[in-house]
Amino acid sequence: MKPKSKILIIAGSDSSGGAGIQADIKTVTSLGSYAMTAVTVITAQNTTGVKSIISINPKEISNQIEYTAKDIKPDAIKIGMLHSISVINAVIKSLHKIKNKKIILDPVMVAKSGTKLINDKTIEILKTTLIKKASLITPNIPEAEILTNTKIKTKEDMIFAANKLLNLGAKNVLIKGGHLSSKIMQDLFFNKNEIVVFKNNKFLTKNTHGTGCTLSSAIATFFGCGKTLKKSCEMGIKYVNQAIGTRPNFGKGHGPINHLNSIIVNKKFR
Repeated sequence: MKPKSKILIIAGSDSSGGAGIQADIKTVTSLGSYAMTAVTVITAQNTTGVKSIISINPKEISNQIEYTAKDIKPDAIKIGMLHSISVINAVIKSLHKIKNKKIILDPVMVAKSGTKLINDKTIEILKTTLIKKASLITPNIPEAEILTNTKIKTKEDMIFAANKLLNLGAKNVLIKGGHLSSKIMQDLFFNKNEIVVFKNNKFLTKNTHGTGCTLSSAIATFFGCGKTLKKSCEMGIKYVNQAIGTRPNFGKGHGPINHLNSIIVNKKFR
């Protein structure tokens, strides 16, 4: 089968395989597309927590992005964990050079285990620079709260926060509603022209490690294939929900989801 699109992933490595670059590659590949990577950080972690984080030199991150894209032009880009100001600046410069405007930004800040992954100064630079470069930003509720300095308890709070993100320069926002205390999963897609709420049944499980990485990579894949952003979000959410529903229950903590389930989902989306 010929790959439908080529996706460049700029993100960190998760040694447990549930999140980060590993989850991104599985997602893009199982959805029938071609994954390329620029690794920003190496983590030693498992389902119970993060043991260590090793930074990659910003110059080497730029080399990965630019040298890869020079040969194989990506149809879309997914950005995940950027752990320092120098890394964010390096990525922005490289994005300017490769001139790709289909960019999905997952503002990774806190691990599923609760470990904080980037500091406040880095968050501020992300808010003032990188958000403006993205076609879509996909924060979960804790990330949206940090970015907007807003408490989010309801759908109305999500809309208020999404509007604040637009004021920061975001073009489109998808706030993931998994942290809301409701039986129904509500994900909010928001831009200056429309508000769409994607509703799905919520799975009562702690095994959701890597759902944010997986969703943003799925959206980037569908977006790279020519779908609209709204449709890409809808399809990505369906994929993640089915991956959670068929989760393998690995590990003692927050276990991974089933990326291979996407092979079945992909057939339905043709």
